[in-house]
Amino acid sequence: MHTKSPKTPCQLWIGTSGYSYTEWINAGFYPPGTRSSQMLPLYARTFPITELNFTWYQMPRAAAIERMRQQAPPGFRFAAKLTRTLTHEVDPSQWRGQASQYRDGMAPLVQARQLAAVLLQFPPSFSRAPQHRRYLAALLDELAGLPLAVEFRHASWATDRVFAELKRRRTSLVAVDEPALPGLFPRLDVVTNPALFYIRFHGRNARGWRSGNMQMQFDYDYSDEELQEWVDKIIAPMARQAGSGTIFFNNHVRAQAPKNARRLISQLIERGLL
Repeated sequence: MHTKSPKTPCQLWIGTSGYSYTEWINAGFYPPGTRSSQMLPLYARTFPITELNFTWYQMPRAAAIERMRQQAPPGFRFAAKLTRTLTHEVDPSQWRGQASQYRDGMAPLVQARQLAAVLLQFPPSFSRAPQHRRYLAALLDELAGLPLAVEFRHASWATDRVFAELKRRRTSLVAVDEPALPGLFPRLDVVTNPALFYIRFHGRNARGWRSGNMQMQFDYDYSDEELQEWVDKIIAPMARQAGSGTIFFNNHVRAQAPKNARRLISQLIERGLL
């Protein structure tokens, strides 16, 4: 759901990280017999935005992105992960060409004004070491002109100097909800881009977080109290500082993500933020 309320100038877009999950059929989000090719139009009946996961696993191709775009209704928006060869498996001799290739692949969404953001998600091993700082600066330069959001997993990036540089670049710092484990990036309400704040809910499954098994890592169902705490302490303050905000749920196991997203929408309506 997305709208503007007289109480806030911020436009909120809420959805899930990915939409093509066969387990969502058994969980009741999609009707029995739903094919993968039918999922995006069905998903778009409930949510106005999605975060594309497949672009992390493979480089996007413009023709495929355009076909996908045409499956969604007008006005539907997409965020998209940057490909893993630019964040997790970087080849120093190849990455600039890959950044250009990624930009070309996302062109249909840029031209249609349906690209909400490109998500640069870095692994826990990506600490604020000098070589990582240099690479991030060069990568942001290479992708300049795209709406960019950066998600850190290592706590060393939680410094005012980093926030100031992201502000200078008008790049969104991603606020994350994840397990309270040592070394992970903390929960913050810092807005570094007045045009867009970006939130990702990963779940708080501390036991499964470092298991290497995505079904364990993202198996979590948020309580109403946990979501309400985010509305009061983080979302509301961020909404006062930005013109728009995207909020995604990544706890996809057993369709917990769409369930929690819909509950958050209800709470935001009750609060007058939607």
